[in-house]
Amino acid sequence: MVSGCAILRDVPEPVEHRIPAAPVPATWEGDTAAGTGPAEDILDLEWTAFFSDKDLQSVIETALDNNRDLRLAALRVSEARATYEIQLAETFPILGATGQAARARLPGDLNISGRPVTSNQFETYLGLSSWEVDFWGRIESLSDAALQSYFATEAGQRGAQLALIAQTAKAWLTLSELDARTEIARRTLESRRESFRIFRLRNEMGSTSRQDLTQVETLYVQAEILVTQLEQARALQAHYLDQVSGAIVSDTIIGTGRLHEIEFPDLVPGIPSDILVRRPDILAAEFRLKAAQANIDAARAAFFPRIALTGNLGVASTDLEDLFRIADSNTWSFVPSVSVPLFEGGRLRNRYDIAEIRRDAAVAAYEKALQEAFRDVADALTLRRGLDQQFQLMEQAVTIQQERTRLARMRYDNGAAAYLEVLDSERDLLSAEQQLAQIHGAQLASHVALFTALGGGTEVPELDTPDR
Repeated sequence: MVSGCAILRDVPEPVEHRIPAAPVPATWEGDTAAGTGPAEDILDLEWTAFFSDKDLQSVIETALDNNRDLRLAALRVSEARATYEIQLAETFPILGATGQAARARLPGDLNISGRPVTSNQFETYLGLSSWEVDFWGRIESLSDAALQSYFATEAGQRGAQLALIAQTAKAWLTLSELDARTEIARRTLESRRESFRIFRLRNEMGSTSRQDLTQVETLYVQAEILVTQLEQARALQAHYLDQVSGAIVSDTIIGTGRLHEIEFPDLVPGIPSDILVRRPDILAAEFRLKAAQANIDAARAAFFPRIALTGNLGVASTDLEDLFRIADSNTWSFVPSVSVPLFEGGRLRNRYDIAEIRRDAAVAAYEKALQEAFRDVADALTLRRGLDQQFQLMEQAVTIQQERTRLARMRYDNGAAAYLEVLDSERDLLSAEQQLAQIHGAQLASHVALFTALGGGTEVPELDTPDR
């Protein structure tokens, strides 16, 4: 008892649990409009409203239905829910019904009468197994920890869904970008094939030098190589999109230069501390922190005595027919017990210390997740702003190159310039058009990245607490 009192004196003080403040700046750097938008506008934005293209919506829906990683995430949620329900069941007593029949013979030399005796015993009862009365909240804290872990897994599933949507959208956009670039390359190839045909006829007639013909042929072969490379890249990207979607969807996507038709709504991020804490990964980190805090309470409650109740109520008789007839055949027992830790070699203190360490680690993980989320949004904003500017400048560059090519052809036709000037301008024009398509694809991908970084399309639902 002295040792038990010493342990009770060593019980840690109760800990006030709270979620730390977000260790991120109050505004987004370099975006003057970023601190004014309401977070609800983004978090309540369904992915179908952001990705308005019907073909893209169809591909995303296929991925949500068939992606294996998302299936695994759903199974992990089911597993976490079952784990919570198992722990929750510890708060209730276990009742069991037992029936027993016994027949025994006692030899005469062991009987006071000197004659052998045969006896019967029949009994049935309801029994209460050792049920811990949760005076100190140990079982309740363990149940809360399991519940928070379940919520964390559920938030992780929403995060996996958002990541899959973004992954599928980016793969689809890359495929559309490659289609646009391939279309430009094929158009250029047809033009150069015709130029090569004309110059070959001219060379045969002696009106064009062999040097001009080889220069034109060089550009023609280069265009063929570019088309082959882009077709190969498209095939590989189609394989990737099929793998992400969990089904063959690339065969239904036909590139018709639709990249310029795709538009996404502009998102205003709002205040960082309001928007970030509702991202699925941040919610998951918060729930894991709450689970760690609940485990501290459970470890503290283990220092106190445990009170358990055991009992049974039933009937017993030597005659089966009289088992439920005779009033005095009732039998019962009630056994309360108290278990006080006397000597445990420091186990309780070390378990409590481990719980505190894991709580501190969960705090660090939560703060790290917030900082990484802030960087995700800041990077996406920077990319969107920079790529918007690059796209505008590249459009101007393409227009300039088109005019340059037109003037070079006029100068060549009028004998004022060599055909090499035309070849250089056409080569630069093709390069500029390819870069414009690449920048446009990256620009659209940056909008998807911002949508994902802000946690859009994953509004926080009411938590589905399993009922018992």
